[in-house]
Amino acid sequence: MMAARLHVLLILGLVVGFGVPAPADMLGHGGMVRAIAVSPDGERVLSGGFDYTARLWDFVEQKTIAVLDAHEGPVNAVAWLPGDRALTGSDDGTAILWDLAARKPIRRLVGHKGKVMAVAATADGRIAATGAWDRTVRLWDLATGKTLWVLDHPGNITALAFTSDGRRLVTGGYDGVLRIWRDGRETGQLRGHSWVVTSVAISPDGRYVFSASTDRTVRLWDLAAMREIAVLAHHDDPVYGIAVAPDGKTALWGGRDGVLQLWDMARRAFRRAIRTHVRPVWAVAYAGGGQFGISAGSDGALRVWHLETGDRIGIPGEGDAGPKPWLTSDHPGARFYRKCAVCHSLKPGIAHRSGPPLAGLFGRRVGSVPGYNYSSALRDAEFQWNERTLFALFDKGPDVFLPGTKMPVQRIPHPEDLHQLIDYLRVLTAVTPDGATETEKGR
Repeated sequence: MMAARLHVLLILGLVVGFGVPAPADMLGHGGMVRAIAVSPDGERVLSGGFDYTARLWDFVEQKTIAVLDAHEGPVNAVAWLPGDRALTGSDDGTAILWDLAARKPIRRLVGHKGKVMAVAATADGRIAATGAWDRTVRLWDLATGKTLWVLDHPGNITALAFTSDGRRLVTGGYDGVLRIWRDGRETGQLRGHSWVVTSVAISPDGRYVFSASTDRTVRLWDLAAMREIAVLAHHDDPVYGIAVAPDGKTALWGGRDGVLQLWDMARRAFRRAIRTHVRPVWAVAYAGGGQFGISAGSDGALRVWHLETGDRIGIPGEGDAGPKPWLTSDHPGARFYRKCAVCHSLKPGIAHRSGPPLAGLFGRRVGSVPGYNYSSALRDAEFQWNERTLFALFDKGPDVFLPGTKMPVQRIPHPEDLHQLIDYLRVLTAVTPDGATETEKGR
């Protein structure tokens, strides 16, 4: 098995540049990433990859927290469950229920005779559904690991989702038909796709179903009336991943062309396209209450995007080779600045980062660096950055202090730590008479 796994990874190295990581993002998988799930609090991300592992990430720092390594094949699907648990499905024909705190499997769900391609769980975390390339969906009692129902399909299963109340299950597969199930019985069908249904998502109120397909369309369905409402988009390539915002107001999807599309659901109108530069995009997810999108693709990386502006979050840019005094400084605030350094340059002028440069920060009007692509939250604000406003930013959290900002949700809950960071920022961002910052002078 280990030899086979090594062979897969060597092949991936040739196909997607394994061993030559991109300069940013959530990196660690040794192959394409097929699935993403975000924790209810938005602080962690779970991904499933072709390298046989699932990975747990810190969303703000974009760093690996843990590697969940117990499958014997690529991980195709992941789901977040209450109680700090997760569910993963794999080519090995099994699904695993994980204890994320302990980073260990609770139990393995065995029964499928083909690749498990889709997993989901009810909101209360009591029942799970798994769909496989054996033309069946299985529903499981997660407390015991026993199969409750086996739902037969005419083709392989590729997508499924529960409604928020857990009473209905929507499944899709090779025949292009969406099937609705309740208590182990099929209660209806939604027909319109001409090819494989690759992904389904259900609106938070349980009224609408969104489906993506290799027939190059995204479709919207009314689950109560059991009818198609609209074909939201016609693409030139198959669409693979789709997600609905937590408030149900927008939908996000991506596919073989490597472009994320954001749609306004109230108007059923296109809002924005974001080119990820990676083909294909296999999976997408919302984060940060819906203001951020995450994409996963064939290069093994997860990327974070600010959906209002289309900007990528957390890109190292020019100046990375310059001095980094915060790594060696004995100032007590230096350790907190390391998170700032991911998104911000200290050089005056525009650096290619997801955040504006911090040179001359104190006394500067918010949203005023020329040429930087600010969110409307900062463009419309009128205060100045100083000790008071910086304290409020990290004490309340950017999402509360400036709703809509690109800045990922992060707080410094202890006042003493926050005062130390602000003091260090004052020193580090001061511009000297010759136009340089303390960092540029190597201090």
